[in-house]
Amino acid sequence: MKKVILSLGMVLCTLLYANAQTTPAAATIAPATPTSTADIKFDRLDFDYGTLKQGGDPNGEFSFKNTGKEPLIISNCQGSCGCTVPSWPKEPIKPGASGVIKVHYDTKRVGPINKTVTVTSNAMSGVVTLHIKGMIEAAPAEETFPGTKTGNGAPVEKTN
Repeated sequence: MKKVILSLGMVLCTLLYANAQTTPAAATIAPATPTSTADIKFDRLDFDYGTLKQGGDPNGEFSFKNTGKEPLIISNCQGSCGCTVPSWPKEPIKPGASGVIKVHYDTKRVGPINKTVTVTSNAMSGVVTLHIKGMIEAAPAEETFPGTKTGNGAPVEKTN
């Protein structure tokens, strides 16, 4: 009896395994095709702030053009962290028209900059990643005048 149950179990497992290998649903999945003929072309994908002082002017711009045949709609621009804040045109960009994505970086943080901005739109080219880089130097420390000391207690009278 044990042999019969074991044999039936093995046959059942073999059939299930063979059926799983030829599932038509897995074979018919195709990559999604874009439904829009809009496309986006950037003048550059990298922006170098160079070296900035802490608290300096941290604004960069990425110019782009709709090279497609339908209006381009930018649905979202997302910085890789909270210190990178992009702003983009909210209205559709007509075919052949241009626009600008502005990126503001918080220069309170000292050190190298290496961040990204992800641009999501209805473009045929899909999601585009923009890169920003640079260096933030610490602001010089404020110096106190050497002759001004704050004393403790009552003033001392000088005697000659």
